[in-house]
Amino acid sequence: MTATGVLALAAPAGAHATAIGTTPVRTFEYSVGGMTMKIPTGCMFTHIIRGSGRRITYQNAGVDCAFVAALSSGFCNWRIDFSYADTNNRTYRTSRGRTHTECKIDPMRNNSPQTLPRYGKACAQLYVNGVRRVTQCHHITK
Repeated sequence: MTATGVLALAAPAGAHATAIGTTPVRTFEYSVGGMTMKIPTGCMFTHIIRGSGRRITYQNAGVDCAFVAALSSGFCNWRIDFSYADTNNRTYRTSRGRTHTECKIDPMRNNSPQTLPRYGKACAQLYVNGVRRVTQCHHITK
């Protein structure tokens, strides 16, 4: 019975791909309501894509903070956008996220499944107070 289970798990399935990338969020300061907010070192922006070819079945991006950064007040007036560019690096689609006025230490956003019209790259960007602070991309190729 054990051998059967192993063989079933090893059987080839359709070609699927998962890409996970993480980029550090640089330290920065910004102002909210006259108060200066500081994001210290220790936060990472992670972008995950699952799918096959140009078909994206799952996409998520978010921030994780550790150490001193996890004790900060977080990111205020934040949003996460997803953008798609062709192989010539021309952006042809952007899914702009909602701006969240609350402060959050671990902002995150999922995007809807979709089929891209062309190969190229898919990127996630974190904006804080209207300023892009970090970008993480994955190449989508044949």
